[in-house]
Amino acid sequence: MRTATYTVVGMTCGHCVNSVTEEVGQVPGVASVDVELGTGGLTVTSKDEVTDAAVRAAVEEAGYQLAAPVEEVAQIGGQGPGCGCGCN
Repeated sequence: MRTATYTVVGMTCGHCVNSVTEEVGQVPGVASVDVELGTGGLTVTSKDEVTDAAVRAAVEEAGYQLAAPVEEVAQIGGQGPGCGCGCN
């Protein structure tokens, strides 16, 4: 398994988190997704290699931006109106 961390920009509520989780979770090879609203942290665990570009595309499809990939961590066997979900 591989784990990579990213930072998502523009999330402001639980719906934002759900949107990112759902889109990234649909990327082929992704085993699990953890999104933290407070920090914008996105942790992606994958069975197969998943590219940063694929994760970025999924985050953008959800309506947000990926700030920067941090790095692969391990290999073990908006703001109010106008945010991506349209919340206030």
